[in-house]
Amino acid sequence: MQDLTFMILLAQLFEPLPSTIRTILALAVMQKWALRQVDINNAFLNGELSEEIYMEQPPGFEVSGAGGQQLVCKLNKALYGLRQAPRAWFHTLKKYLVTQLDFHASKADSSLFIRQSTGNYLLLMVYVDDIVITGSRMQDVDAVVRCLHNKFALKDMGDLSFFLGIDVQRTAHGMHLSQKKYVMELLQKVGMTGATPTPTAMVSTPKLVISDGSSLFPDVHLYRSIVGMLQYVCIARPDLSFCVNKLSQYMSSPSDTHWKAIKRVLRYLAGTIDYGLCFTASSLDLVCYADADWASSVDDRRSTSGYVVYLGANPVAWCSKKQSMVSRSSAEAEYRSLANCVSELLWIQQLLNEVGIPQSKIPIIWCDNSSAVAVAENPTHHAKMKHVEIDHHFVREKAVAGLL
Repeated sequence: MQDLTFMILLAQLFEPLPSTIRTILALAVMQKWALRQVDINNAFLNGELSEEIYMEQPPGFEVSGAGGQQLVCKLNKALYGLRQAPRAWFHTLKKYLVTQLDFHASKADSSLFIRQSTGNYLLLMVYVDDIVITGSRMQDVDAVVRCLHNKFALKDMGDLSFFLGIDVQRTAHGMHLSQKKYVMELLQKVGMTGATPTPTAMVSTPKLVISDGSSLFPDVHLYRSIVGMLQYVCIARPDLSFCVNKLSQYMSSPSDTHWKAIKRVLRYLAGTIDYGLCFTASSLDLVCYADADWASSVDDRRSTSGYVVYLGANPVAWCSKKQSMVSRSSAEAEYRSLANCVSELLWIQQLLNEVGIPQSKIPIIWCDNSSAVAVAENPTHHAKMKHVEIDHHFVREKAVAGLL
């Protein structure tokens, strides 16, 4: 029961989705909005607890009850190290933003707060004690910072320059997002800061498999740790998505071959440490690309889906993921990838509508498989695709409705 409670509490932590962060930053560039950052001091200590929680008295400050009875303290506020502390702080902040500053939580992402008045929008992203504020009027941004300062002790960080391990640099053409500092820490962890760079992150042959006869890698914890760090690097590096997804499939029992593949990715990072995302002013139209690598897994012949969603010229969402079941044809594999792309597209459309950027044009999804496109557009029954009926009707429904 304690383990279940712990998992529930962990699930109640709140942080913005990477796609939300990228979308809001891209919007700020395209709309020429300022980006302001504040850091709440000792944020968790502001959290109001809804549960009864007791703690031992601090050493040196003990107070005994009648007859020397040992007493404990009942907590009124959260403390650092308490499992409920992140949730309590988030709810305290949310209550203040909603009831006092007229914000409302986004339906697309609960860590994004929106305020609208007479055509002006103010957006606030929350990650624990870091808050990023942007909007169409600078005076509104300044006013919210003052209100937050009156309610909570905070440090005004000024213009956004570093958030969630991402370096944010304004340029003459827009904005550059990179993770140079984080990548350097990753390379230092494995002693590869002076590694010889390689031009590609992964080779196409031979393909990685669960077991190729090589020895098991002796440090499973290190393998998992590095893959986890690489997954974080993917926040601003879509070029790593495929290889990192591939390497994450061998977390349970990695071999020396898998570790060798990781080291190649790290050598690629060493040579591309300054790479990142460049956001520029462009149209606000959504354009998507979906693809699939049919039966690419040698171990179980499952396919890999991949897609990327652009807001104008700016990539704001992407994914490379092994499909959950075997596809019997390339058209089926492509169609499943198309369905995943449509799901992400609809979510981004919802987010844009909430922040006052409705789409004036029907989004375009590019797919290079004519059979998958025909299934999406043709209302006739396709016998060979009847087992993918859910994805089938989901994509077709949106296409018929003129939503894509």
